[in-house]
Amino acid sequence: MHILDIISQAAIMVFGLSSIFLVSKGKKFGFLLGLAQQPFWYFTTILNGQWGIFLLSVGYTISWVTGVYENYFKK
Repeated sequence: MHILDIISQAAIMVFGLSSIFLVSKGKKFGFLLGLAQQPFWYFTTILNGQWGIFLLSVGYTISWVTGVYENYFKK
């Protein structure tokens, strides 16, 4: 396993768990953490050829961006 893949998966775990926990507690910062994990998802899915999960990550990115927009930019 590639060291960058291990780092990427660790970041997914930390950001992923933190984001879901914070969102479940009503903290809007969770949406930012969720969005921050997405580059790691893209990297690891491309590296491992997991194209279905890559497409799922696109959907997650759209969801996290929507959460950021709704909580930080929408009047």
